Amino acid sequence: MARSPIIVGLEIGTSKICAVVTEVRDDGALKILGVGEAPSRGVRKGEIVDFDTAQKCAREALADAEAKSDTEIVSAWVGVTGSHIASFNNRGVVQIPPERGEIDEQDIEDVKTSAREVSLPQENHFLHSIIQHYSVDGNDGVQEPVGMLGSRLEADFHVIHGVGNRLRNTIRCVKEIPLEIEDVALNGIASAMVVVAPQRKQLGTLMIDIGGGTTDYVLFSEGAVVQSGVLGLGGDHVNNDIAMGLRIPINRAEKLKIEEGSALLGNCLPGETVTLQDETGFAGREIERETLNTIIHLRLREAFEILKRQLESETYLHRLGGGIVITGGTSLLHGIDSVVEDVFNLPVERVHAQEMAGVTSAFLNPRYSTAIGLAKYGQAVLSDRFSPNIGDRISATVRRFFGRFRRSKGEQP
Repeated sequence: MARSPIIVGLEIGTSKICAVVTEVRDDGALKILGVGEAPSRGVRKGEIVDFDTAQKCAREALADAEAKSDTEIVSAWVGVTGSHIASFNNRGVVQIPPERGEIDEQDIEDVKTSAREVSLPQENHFLHSIIQHYSVDGNDGVQEPVGMLGSRLEADFHVIHGVGNRLRNTIRCVKEIPLEIEDVALNGIASAMVVVAPQRKQLGTLMIDIGGGTTDYVLFSEGAVVQSGVLGLGGDHVNNDIAMGLRIPINRAEKLKIEEGSALLGNCLPGETVTLQDETGFAGREIERETLNTIIHLRLREAFEILKRQLESETYLHRLGGGIVITGGTSLLHGIDSVVEDVFNLPVERVHAQEMAGVTSAFLNPRYSTAIGLAKYGQAVLSDRFSPNIGDRISATVRRFFGRFRRSKGEQP
């Protein structure tokens, strides 16, 4: 019996590189076959800074995933991130020829192109055009315009773009492993596909994916993506502050944060301490727990206040009936949800990927939300459900820039 289609999501993060191997079951659901992981080196703030080192770590993660899933990995859906990523909302308009009168697939592509007719910085390239709403002859709320009669098609898109060379560095690194790249997706968009339920998207929800070096965010309003981006802030900034503030090595700072740290203030006894054991080259010492927690709290609060100011450039932040959900490795830090709630004055929930068959420990862990989301992204594209509901494939311009990608419906080579 032929094996079900295999889809691999590959996240190259600041603190870890993760490959999730999935297969599509007969009922259309994804099953997680295995998760491979390796510590990340040669990556800073989600971007490649040392090709050889990053490739070695990626190979380790892929080999681990192959061993655990008993699968040979030949291709993957790859995530990208970085503070250079930007987005905007724009409307595209096309006129339908009167002799035809019926909207077809090419009109959908044309209205998408129209929405992209804006002036970008010369070095930037389009990454996603995510449909928000269609309108036919002034009739808003159209879900699927193909086949409808009309003379004017309008569509609102959320357009995501980034610096071409910085995107290309990640692509080149993976292709030289060597590994075929099916497509790339923004990490935050991928995560949102598996951690934000449709009801929450409709109510209005902000998803914050807090990783080791970056924080990706996606804001939904009335079911559509209306804001997205990346902050160059993550868990490693907390580690750096702990190391500097307490004058301890960075590796000890991270371990201390994970095992003993909290983002809450005033929840420990007066004078309570944490003992750091002796290690080679490091003399053990006592650390006041409240001092540790204060460092963590202040750094995180500053990061979320920066994010809030960035989101307040639009009005959507005040329409979040679904509140805020947080995911990613740093979301596991004790008390972080309370800090987010205090900054935004909205209910906050820590979330992971929605339930899936297979390795249950994977979808239950928010550290794997992005990699699982990339596999889900791949499944959606391959099943032709992606374009009308969530977004599109990488643009033809970027595809030519990076090399050959599998072509999606409606794309031209």
